[in-house]
Amino acid sequence: MSVNIGSMIDHTALKPETSKSQIETLCAEAKEYKFASVCVNPTWVETAAALLKGTEVKVCTVIGFPLGASTPETKAFETGDAIAKGATEVDMVINIGALKDKNDELVERDIRAVVDAAKGKALTKVIIESCLLTDEEKVRACELSVKAGADFVKTSTGFSTGGATVEDIALMRKTVGPDIGVKASGGVRDRAGAMAMVEAGATRIGASAGIAIVNGETSTSDY
Repeated sequence: MSVNIGSMIDHTALKPETSKSQIETLCAEAKEYKFASVCVNPTWVETAAALLKGTEVKVCTVIGFPLGASTPETKAFETGDAIAKGATEVDMVINIGALKDKNDELVERDIRAVVDAAKGKALTKVIIESCLLTDEEKVRACELSVKAGADFVKTSTGFSTGGATVEDIALMRKTVGPDIGVKASGGVRDRAGAMAMVEAGATRIGASAGIAIVNGETSTSDY
């Protein structure tokens, strides 16, 4: 498989202690390696948007992160605020407890609140936090994401008990079909791991190890 892996990477810095100088480095690296986007916490969206102005690198941020337990209204406001500050992609965490309670109406409403707030302005990716779910719950989360109009489903925050697996990517791709993006995130540290995710159906890779992945090295990063 001939793939430009760099163009599929969301170059990521989401740790709470991330500093401005680290964001500046992240954006410079994203420009140099022509990554798909930088993925940063909302507080850094404005900074990243200014640093990446005039480039093709997108600014991605996270919504309801990392727990997903805020209300649909809060997530919608957070989405609108992030877009106003320059975000063009938003990765939102689902209400995991509601999914486990089989409260599909709330899960769909939660996703749709973000989709509607982003419509026409930003891509919406739905983080299902696959490490906390059964296969049945993963399928249901993906089906609800599609129903609510999301552009992507995404495995993980990288801040829970596990990250992306090839098996989960394959299940998510099978569930959403060919027209929705699938993002593997959490624990992708080298090129072989990234390519395995792509072969299983991933169209985007979320990683802080983007440079190592492109250069054929291995990173010790958690995300």
